[in-house]
Amino acid sequence: MTIERLEPLARQPHRLKIHLSDGSALTTQDYVAADLGLYPGKVLEEQDYQALLEAISLAAAKNRAVRMIAAAGHSRQDLQRKLVQKGEEPQAAQAAVDWLTDLKLLDDRETAAALVRSAVAKGYGKARIRQILQEKAIPRELWEEALELVPAMDEAVDRFLERRFRGEIPDEKEIKRAVDALLRRGHSYGDIRAGLQRYDLSLEGEFED
Repeated sequence: MTIERLEPLARQPHRLKIHLSDGSALTTQDYVAADLGLYPGKVLEEQDYQALLEAISLAAAKNRAVRMIAAAGHSRQDLQRKLVQKGEEPQAAQAAVDWLTDLKLLDDRETAAALVRSAVAKGYGKARIRQILQEKAIPRELWEEALELVPAMDEAVDRFLERRFRGEIPDEKEIKRAVDALLRRGHSYGDIRAGLQRYDLSLEGEFED
């Protein structure tokens, strides 16, 4: 098989199409051609062709991985899993994750801390934050260190109750709805009870576990 021409894609910077003598074409990053020393007229033996396919697969996985970590925090395991779900080859996905780790662009400890800070800013409690760490496949040995960044939940609970009750004294049903909402956000019974009492001492005893 012979390379007939290398065609840069005008609307996709740093990408090109490799036209082959069998009528097929492969699209990849331009550095793949440079790394493999491709040029028009080059004959590709079977091993050369397979090496090209592997290089294209890895380049695609790297490109997708960079886009994904720019959009949201991912752990190594979470990113590798999602790359495979998106259609990347498992071996290429693993190599892309290792590549980002070597470049210091992917670090489970830093990702865990970022996830905790984001969750705290949203007013989530520890239970919900633990769930997020699990969903993002953060290694369990990093959980406690990350959770040390969670401050006391008084302010988050108070802010929620103020928005919910708007200065009024809620009835039993309103209290229950507020409690259920706070539990879903990961706050503990103790923090919620204390928040209700801070909101109005007359609510003491209105909340039962």
